[in-house]
Amino acid sequence: MLRLNDSIRAILLDIEGTTTPIAFVHNILFPYARARVRDFLDQHAADPDVRADLALLEAEYAAESSHASGLPAWEPVAYVHWLMDRDRKSTGLKSLQGKIWEEGYRAGGLQGLGQVYPDVGPALARWRNEGRDVAIFSSGSVQAQRNLFASTTAGDLSPLVGGYFDTTTGPKREPESYERIAARLGHQPIEVLFLSDVSAELDAAREAGMQTGLCVRPPAPIPPASTHPVIRTFDEVF
Repeated sequence: MLRLNDSIRAILLDIEGTTTPIAFVHNILFPYARARVRDFLDQHAADPDVRADLALLEAEYAAESSHASGLPAWEPVAYVHWLMDRDRKSTGLKSLQGKIWEEGYRAGGLQGLGQVYPDVGPALARWRNEGRDVAIFSSGSVQAQRNLFASTTAGDLSPLVGGYFDTTTGPKREPESYERIAARLGHQPIEVLFLSDVSAELDAAREAGMQTGLCVRPPAPIPPASTHPVIRTFDEVF
C-alpha cells in the first residue's frame, strides 16, 4: 500500500506503462499512425493545424545535429518515420500522430480499442468519488489522450478525468513542468501525487514538490532500489 499523507487533492498520471500497456502504444497506435502519415498529409495539406504541425517538425529538423545518425534529407514523412524509429518526444510528431488517431477513432478503426489496465477505471471512479482531481500528463498530445480515455476497452472513462497535459506544458523531466501543472490544477505541488513508470519523471515531479509513486506493472520486476515508493496496481493507492 502506498503511504501518503492526507494532503493529496489531485492524482496526476502518466499513460504508457502506468494506465496503459506499453504494447498497445507500440504495437497498435504507433504502427497505425506510421502507415497513414503520408496519406493523411496529402489529404489535409490545406488544414491550418496540420500545417502548424509541419512547421514545428521543420523547425525541429533544422535544430537537429547534422551528425545525427541516419538523419534523412528534409521530407516530412521521412522525418516523421525517423523520429518514430527513435521514440522521440517531439511535440510536432505527437500532435500529428494525435490527429491521425483522431481520424481513426472517428472512422471506427480504433474505436473501443484503447487499452487500460483493469484497475484503472475503478481507481479513477474511486478517486473522483473521494473528491480528488484526476489529470493526465503524457508525451502524447492532449487530443490523443482524450481519444484514448473516451474509447477504452472498459468504456468511456473521460468523465473521470478532469485535465490533460502534454509536452506543450513542458518536458516531462523538468520540475518546472510539474509546477505549472499544479498551478493549473489549482493545488500546491505537495497536494498532487504523480504516478509514472519512469523514475526520471518522478525525480522531476518530486523536485517540484509533488508526492510520487513508481508504477511497476507485472510481470516487470520491482527494481532492487528505488527512491520512490513502488506500486503494482492502483488498488494500492488510498
